[in-house]
Amino acid sequence: MLKDRTAVITGGVRGIGKAIARTFCENGANVILCYRSNDEEAEKTAAELSALGTAVKVIKGDVADPETAKKVAAEAKAEFGRVDILVNNAGITNDKLMMRMTPADFTKVIDANLNGAFYMMKEISALMVKQRSGAIINMASVSGLKGNPAQVNYSASKAGIVGMTLSAAKELGRRGIRVNAIAPGFVETDMTSVLTEEQKKSAAQNITLGRMGQPEDIANAALFLASDMSSYITGQVIGVDGGIIM
Repeated sequence: MLKDRTAVITGGVRGIGKAIARTFCENGANVILCYRSNDEEAEKTAAELSALGTAVKVIKGDVADPETAKKVAAEAKAEFGRVDILVNNAGITNDKLMMRMTPADFTKVIDANLNGAFYMMKEISALMVKQRSGAIINMASVSGLKGNPAQVNYSASKAGIVGMTLSAAKELGRRGIRVNAIAPGFVETDMTSVLTEEQKKSAAQNITLGRMGQPEDIANAALFLASDMSSYITGQVIGVDGGIIM
C-alpha cells in the first residue's frame, strides 16, 4: 500500500507515533522518525522496525526549534531523494487550571504542538511541491474541537492545528498535496498511563463505543490518509474517538 514511499513521523519512537511507524513499515514504507530526547527508546524502535524489512532512520531534534525541520528535510532528501508522507505527531501536555498557568506554561505547549507542526509542514511541503505529490497528516485532538478543563494551552494548540490543516490544504491542493488531520480521543499511551484503573473506567463510560482507544486505531486512520485510498480527501479532520463527541 505504501511500497517504496518515504514517511517522516515526528514523535515517532513511542506511543501513537511508533504505532503509525510500524503500520507504515508493515505496508512497505521507509520511515524517518524524529524524536526529542530518549536515545535508548529511539534505538530500540529503529531496531524493531528495521526488522520489518524497510529502511528506518532516526533523527534527534526538538520540533519547537525550526532548525530541526530544516535538518530533517535535508537528511530526508539526501537519504531517500523525496518525502511522500509527513505525520506531525509530536506533542506535549502541561495541564493546569488557567488561573495557575504561567505564560511559559502556555507558550511551551504552543511551541511544541503548533509551531513545531508548522515548521515541519513548511520544510517538507517544499520538497513535496517539487514532486507535485504528497500527503500531510496533522495530529489534532478532541480537546481542540470541544475544549477541556485545565487544557487551555493544549486545546488552543490543537484547535490551531485544525485551522492550519484547512489553510494548508487549500494552499497545496493544486500542487498534488493532500493535508488532513486526525483528532484522537482517549487513547491508551504513556500520557494516560498515569491514570488509575478507576479513572480509565470512568473515562470509558463517556465513550460511545465503551472503551479507550489504542494507538493502532490511530495508526489505521493514518494509513488510510497516507495511501491512495484517500486520494480524493483533503482538508478534513477525522475523529478517531469512539464517538466521544458525537
